[in-house]
Amino acid sequence: MRDGAMARTAQGRDLAARKARALRGATAGLASGSAAGATAGRSSASRQPGGPGTGTARTTGNARPGAARSGRPAPRRTGPRRVRLTAQRIDPWSVLKISFLVSVALGIAGVVMVAVLWTVLSGMNVFSTISDFFVQVTSGEAGGPSFDLMDYFGFGRVVSLAAVLGVLNVFLLTALATLTAFLYNICAALVGGAQVTLSDE
Repeated sequence: MRDGAMARTAQGRDLAARKARALRGATAGLASGSAAGATAGRSSASRQPGGPGTGTARTTGNARPGAARSGRPAPRRTGPRRVRLTAQRIDPWSVLKISFLVSVALGIAGVVMVAVLWTVLSGMNVFSTISDFFVQVTSGEAGGPSFDLMDYFGFGRVVSLAAVLGVLNVFLLTALATLTAFLYNICAALVGGAQVTLSDE
């Protein structure tokens, strides 16, 4: 009896010792594996040019959210883009300069147009025909007092009158445009500016 009890006790001790050794071996293996992994991670991070975490941050920073999730590029928006803007203020000085240049160009164009029109009408003998008609109406006889329309509507007078009107037009248009810019700024400060919708169509 005693021999059997002692044998069972020895077997139990041997079994407990084996379990303890196996547990210590497994713990040592886990510890060594984790240490090796940490060392490899630090060495690979130190090899990167930007230091640890740089490569991952750069990749995630440059990649699109849709491409990172599904591996496909994000779909582009279809249709024209529209932007809604509000003109809150117009610079009166810029309006003054632009309106002055535009009015000067219009004045020069008006003088040239009048000169060309007078030349065309004179070549068609319109002025001489009108002069003969006035002579017949006022006198009633062929030998009555002569009436020459060219004394009143000569080339020099017509071009001079067109130039004077062009100069007056320059001052009036410039002043009117500048005053309109001031009035728009006042109205925009009170109720808001004009809203404009722009599209890339």
